Amino acid sequence: MAGHIQDRWYKTETGPEGKTARTKSDRYGTGMRYRARYIGPDGTEKSKSFPDRQKRLAERWLSEIEADMSRGHYIDPAASKTTFRQHADRWLAAQTTNVASQATTETQLRLHAFPYLGSRPLASFRPSHIRTWTRQLEDAGLASSYRRSIFATVSAVLTAAVDDTLMPRNPCRSSSVTAPRASGERVMPWTAEQMFAVREGLPDRYRTMVDLGAGCGLRQGEIFGLPVESVGFLTGWLHVGLQIKVVKGRAFFAPPKGEKPRDVPLPEQVGQALARHMSLYPPVDVTLPWLKPDGPPLTRRLVFSGPRGNHVYRSNFNISPWKPALAAAGLIEKPKNGGPLPSAREHGMHALRHFYASVLLDAGENIKALSSYLGHTDPGFTLRVYTHLMPSSESRTRKAVNSLYEPGSESEDGPGTAQAA
Repeated sequence: MAGHIQDRWYKTETGPEGKTARTKSDRYGTGMRYRARYIGPDGTEKSKSFPDRQKRLAERWLSEIEADMSRGHYIDPAASKTTFRQHADRWLAAQTTNVASQATTETQLRLHAFPYLGSRPLASFRPSHIRTWTRQLEDAGLASSYRRSIFATVSAVLTAAVDDTLMPRNPCRSSSVTAPRASGERVMPWTAEQMFAVREGLPDRYRTMVDLGAGCGLRQGEIFGLPVESVGFLTGWLHVGLQIKVVKGRAFFAPPKGEKPRDVPLPEQVGQALARHMSLYPPVDVTLPWLKPDGPPLTRRLVFSGPRGNHVYRSNFNISPWKPALAAAGLIEKPKNGGPLPSAREHGMHALRHFYASVLLDAGENIKALSSYLGHTDPGFTLRVYTHLMPSSESRTRKAVNSLYEPGSESEDGPGTAQAA
């Protein structure tokens, strides 16, 4: 058995003749009688007290400690009292991801995990607590994709707690816990008419942004942070190696999402639109911090700028002029009472990337190339998002058979003229 059990109601004394005798201690009859003691893996003594008539319970507790040590499942009782919030704060501070991802993770924990789970000691977690919490997220009306992201963050925190021997297992991975499911909603790309209507609804200095999103698949931050030197008018390629990110209202330069620069084909029409834009609105030098809001300054000559000669501010742009352009195109409704325009999450600038993907797939482009142009790390992700936009096998079958009946085909008499073998 690991350690031993001390009976604090009695003490052993040695008499004048050298004989030992068990006598009552000063604590006899008061407080916890038994104290189970053992030496932990870190070399320090651990203990737990038990009341009178519970010596067997103390022995059982020590036996379980010994078994956990032998199996490598030992959890320090003191460390296991650490709350979810205490551990999550330390986990977040140790993350090496970019500051934008850290800010997103911190917001998820602060708003949607700490209010429900923050004060709970790690050792007390059970799958039922996670099941109740995920139901609360659903009742709060959060989008399924956002709930999945929050769940993944909490699960990562608890996995780290298991690795640090603060808890025996991650309750998020229990068979009785179901992670929030994907919504199953399919991307519905804009039509060409809708895309051009939004373009027409924007002020002239911003219209070429639509060409870059719909014609090259750039993200909003990549469009805002496009340097002049990245535009290959002669080569027919566009280098995507920079974006403008915003964390807590502070803008800075950063690599593209996933820190994955890429090159995309620059269609002639988009190149002409860019040349026209730069002749009307000359590029400007913009200085912003690099990689994080307090990073070293970096200056780049940007294709797009705001009316005051600085970079385009995301929050201002999304409210005006983007939303009014959506309303002018009929994609969102104008309030009858003249109030603010409604939320249009599905019609953000990211919709231009969906349009770009739909155009390429309809033209027969393969998933691997599309994934590269969009800057996706995994072509499988691209396939999952856009597979429903690919020409179906049924369509290809009909087209192949119909071609047999077109004038000038090799079998002008139709398939019925084939001779039996």
